[in-house]
Amino acid sequence: MTPFKRALIGRFPALGSRDFVLFLAGQFLSVVGSWMQSTALPYLAYRISGRPLDLGLIGFAQTLPTLLFALPAGVLVERMDKRKAVILLQAVMSAQAFGLAFLAFTGRIQIWQILVLAFIYGSAIAIEVTARQAMLIELAGKEALPSAIALQTTAFNLGRVIGPLCAAWLIAATSNEGAVFLANGISYIFVMAGLFMARARYKAEKEAESSRDMGSEFREGLRYIRSNAVVMSAILMSALLGFFGIPLIQQIPAVARDILQPALTSEAAIAARTSNLYAAQGIGAVAAALMMAYFAAANKSSTLLWGQVFFVLPIIGLGVVANAPLAFFLLIFAGWGTVTQLISMNTMIQMRVPDELRGRVFSVYFWGLQGVAPFGSILIGWAAQGWGVQKAIFAGGIACLMGFAVVWLVFFNKNGKK
Repeated sequence: MTPFKRALIGRFPALGSRDFVLFLAGQFLSVVGSWMQSTALPYLAYRISGRPLDLGLIGFAQTLPTLLFALPAGVLVERMDKRKAVILLQAVMSAQAFGLAFLAFTGRIQIWQILVLAFIYGSAIAIEVTARQAMLIELAGKEALPSAIALQTTAFNLGRVIGPLCAAWLIAATSNEGAVFLANGISYIFVMAGLFMARARYKAEKEAESSRDMGSEFREGLRYIRSNAVVMSAILMSALLGFFGIPLIQQIPAVARDILQPALTSEAAIAARTSNLYAAQGIGAVAAALMMAYFAAANKSSTLLWGQVFFVLPIIGLGVVANAPLAFFLLIFAGWGTVTQLISMNTMIQMRVPDELRGRVFSVYFWGLQGVAPFGSILIGWAAQGWGVQKAIFAGGIACLMGFAVVWLVFFNKNGKK
C-alpha cells in the first residue's frame, strides 16, 4: 500500500473496504443521472402547465409513498438481504426513467403521467433508502460507518452539481427532456453492477429467535426511539425539514422563470438558469459533505445547529431577493446547510442504534424527513399559487426557523448530549 493510499484510508476509513468502494463508484454515476432527472422533470412540468401548484403536486406524488411505506419498510428490510433488495429497487427506478423517456420522446407526456411515474419512483425510494442506509454497515463495518455515510453523501452531492449541468446541456443539445430521462435510466445499471460484485463482509448473522409479527417488531423500534432523547430529537428536526424546508426547494423552477427572468428570455436561457440554481445547491452540498467526511469525529449536535442556521437564513433571504447572482449565492449556503443537517442527523442516529434495530429506527427517521413532505409540498405549492412564490418561500423559511428553535429550546438541550 502506497503512503498516499494509507493516508487516504486513515482519513476516510470506509475507502479501505473494496465492497464499499464498488458500491460508491456505481452509486455516484447513478446519482448523477438521478439529479439530471430531478432537474429536468420539474422544468418540463412547469413548461407544460406554468402552475407552481403542479410542482407541489409532483413533490406530493413522489414523497407520498414514504408516508405509506417507509415505516413497514424498516421491518421488511431487516428480514431481507439488503444488497439484493437495493438491486431490485434500483431496477424499478431504472424502468420508471425509461418510461419517462418514452413519453417525452413520443411527445405524449402529460402532467398526470408525470405524477403516476413520480409515485412509482417514490415507492421504490421509500424502501430502497432504508435498505441502502442499513446496508452501509455491512459493506464498510461499524468503525468506518461515519466515514461511509459522509462519503456516500459526498458522492450524492457531487452528482447534485454535475447532474443539473448535464441536464441543461442535454436539453439544449437535443431540445427534448427525454434524453435526460434516458441517460438516467442507463445510469442505474452502474450501481446494480457494483452491488452484484460487492459482498456484505460485515453482515452480522441474526440470532435465532421466536417468530414475531411485524407489528411487534415495529413497536420495539418505537420503544427504543422514545427511550433515546437524541434519536427522538433528530427525528423531530427531520420532520420539520421535510415539511417546511425541502418543499421550498421544489419551487426553484418557478423562481428561475417568474422571479429572476429578465424580459424576452429564451427557453434555453430559462433551462440554464434553472439548472444553475440547482447546481448552486449542489456546490454547497458537496462542500458540506467533504467537510463532514474530513471531520467525521466532530460533535454532531454542533454541526447540526450550524447546518440549520445556514439553511434557514438563506431560504428566508431567497424570499426577498430578485437578483440571479444573489439567489445563486444564497442557494450555495442553503445546500451546505441542508447536507450538514442530514449527515449530522443520520450519523447521530446510526451510531446509537443497535444493529438489530437499525432498519426500523432509520425508517422512522426517513418517514419523518420524507413522509410528511407530501403535505408540505401541497401547502407550499398552494401558497405559491395563491400568495406568490417569494411570499411562500419567506413564510416557509420563518416557520422552519421557529420549529427548529422550539425543538432545541424545549427538547434537545434538556435531554440530548451530542
